[in-house]
Amino acid sequence: MTTKRSFFDRLSGNSSVGDSFDSFDDELPTTTIPARKETRGRTGESAGRSAPLDDDLPGSEGQLPVDVHQTASDIIVRAFVAGVRPDELSISISRDRVEIEGSRMEREQVVGPDYFTRELFWGSFSRAIMLPQEVDVEASSASAKDGLLTIILPKLDKARQTKLKVKSG
Repeated sequence: MTTKRSFFDRLSGNSSVGDSFDSFDDELPTTTIPARKETRGRTGESAGRSAPLDDDLPGSEGQLPVDVHQTASDIIVRAFVAGVRPDELSISISRDRVEIEGSRMEREQVVGPDYFTRELFWGSFSRAIMLPQEVDVEASSASAKDGLLTIILPKLDKARQTKLKVKSG
């Protein structure tokens, strides 16, 4: 007598060689996907690429990863810009949007086959960030230290009211 396998056993694929499958398993089509052959180096990384990645194509632009958070009075944007000089950065601020653009150039050229691992991004990058609240463009500031760009954007207080005196005359 064959014992019916539990749902978990069927889901996880636990089975012994002699197990029989439910009838719905027999109805599934079987397809064979050819395995992709890769050349592996001694570190386990792919030894070479036959085609360049999209990031390596001329004219491709990277997207800068950012952290955005708020305090009671400011919205703060942080981004790693290691290897980029401050004069190579362009920051545009409007009341509801920040755009950061820049370029990180390789200081020395290394021939493709001489690389073992290539994960760093080189080239131009940009990032547009929609802000959750309007900010004071004139009072905003940006600084870079140890490769970390910090942009401080003071929030506009929409609830703040002032009383105007009417002048006669």
